Amino acid sequence: MNSLQLPKFTDSPAIAGNRMPRVRERELLRVAAALSDTNAVAAASAARSEVLSWAAKQIRDQLPAAAAEGHSFEHLRGGRTCLGASFADDRRALWALRVDRPDANVAQRTWTTEVVIGYAQTSGPALFSLRLLVSTPEEFLAIEPAVPGLVRQVNSVCGLEQGDVRFDGLPWFITSQTDAEDLVEKLINPSRSIPYLVCSIAEGESAPRLDARLLAKATLGIAKVVVVPSVHTWVLTEQLGKPRSVYNGAVRSYMPGFSLDANPYAHRLFFIDPSDDYEQARSTQKALRWLVASESLRRLRLGDDVVAFSAVRESSLDFERQRLQRIGSSDAEQLKAAQIQLEALKDDLERSKAEAEQWMCDFQRAEEDAQSYQQQLRGAQFRIQQLLAQIKERGDEPDSAVRLPESWDTFSDWCDEVLGGRVMLSSRARRETKSAVFDEPQTAARCLLWLANEYRDSRMNGAAGDLRKPIADGIHNDRCGADSFEFAWNGQQVPVEWHVKNGGNTRDPRRCLRIYYFWDDESQIVVIATMPAHIRTGAT
Repeated sequence: MNSLQLPKFTDSPAIAGNRMPRVRERELLRVAAALSDTNAVAAASAARSEVLSWAAKQIRDQLPAAAAEGHSFEHLRGGRTCLGASFADDRRALWALRVDRPDANVAQRTWTTEVVIGYAQTSGPALFSLRLLVSTPEEFLAIEPAVPGLVRQVNSVCGLEQGDVRFDGLPWFITSQTDAEDLVEKLINPSRSIPYLVCSIAEGESAPRLDARLLAKATLGIAKVVVVPSVHTWVLTEQLGKPRSVYNGAVRSYMPGFSLDANPYAHRLFFIDPSDDYEQARSTQKALRWLVASESLRRLRLGDDVVAFSAVRESSLDFERQRLQRIGSSDAEQLKAAQIQLEALKDDLERSKAEAEQWMCDFQRAEEDAQSYQQQLRGAQFRIQQLLAQIKERGDEPDSAVRLPESWDTFSDWCDEVLGGRVMLSSRARRETKSAVFDEPQTAARCLLWLANEYRDSRMNGAAGDLRKPIADGIHNDRCGADSFEFAWNGQQVPVEWHVKNGGNTRDPRRCLRIYYFWDDESQIVVIATMPAHIRTGAT
């Protein structure tokens, strides 16, 4: 029976005005891994045995003999269902299982676990994928997502791995500077596919402020938990920069794609107050679990990294129907096979509709959140302008007490801390400042302060930005002329037509300063496209 098919109550006048909440199916997380054994057939068989053992406990009954033999089967018992499907051709062999079981505590909440195990007939390891779904009338799920214990069971017996990383379900404790440097390499590795949840230990404390072992157990296969003592957090700060580091008991989620010039706000930092560490630790645990569960849905593509049970069942039923046709089975047998396939397709269609509805609801919520954040951003920008105006009304300069960066190593961090909300370095500019050889980083910083104040004020007051003028001795704001270029920004090509430059015709990068920028009207921020060297264009 399809748990999503509910009676239509609207025909009953007694309850037409008090509709029962609609049950929706929602996918929570996905896991994809390879089985460690190099013998794919043996590995798939061992993993299938573990899955069936787990499934029998979930439905509280023995499974039919066909299940142990790796064949398709169907088992229904007291609101608990267990379905199996398998098929093999010249290219691949696939086996899938779906278990539906009611929640022990919440009425109308049903948990669904889908597992697919398969391997190519020619070469390569056996692959394991899992989907966890829940059907419920609840609009908001008051749960802490966790990878099902089945994954730990299969991992302990068969071994699961992604690339060269073997799952263990334990935190990685950093015990040396070498470990910390190795962690940095893994964090900035562009091929990293899972989040790293890095828990720092505050100075004077002996353990992180949340249960790292519990977190590692709950996120097995979808995240890696790391614990860094205070004595080694300096390595992260030195190599990643303070805005991208984690220390003093905080926890940071380093998502795939993290780099030395990544936006630090895209990799969330969680602070845990030691005076209220229990509640905050519990709240942080929950937030981190939801974060990595959602990331697994975004990262693992259905039909590619993870296979749906319905896809295997449809292929299996289609394969059987064609087999019956080939061997000349009776019309009655072929009709029965077609009817079974039709019922399965109806069931899959209903689930697909529910899944599409879930994604639409998530999209609408995300759109509402985006609009809310945009409004908050505009409000913050307006407040920044108010505060700057108040400072100037008192006869002070907003950045009069600012300390300029003494080296290029700290330049991008200085920009984030001092110029936030006014001037932003693009990813390209961040990379370039890390390896810059211009002799005077403080001169470049003064130019950015001019952009953050005089130039930005003129744009905020409606000027067109045509401020061709000297900024300081030997430094001018001027058009790029023939060196103008298009710059990719927020999915669009933006013209870069202005730059801040020093005088002279030298192209020596130690003495030549060029800061190419543009005005982003949407965020009301000056964006630095590239700096501090002269760029090469068709004109040069």
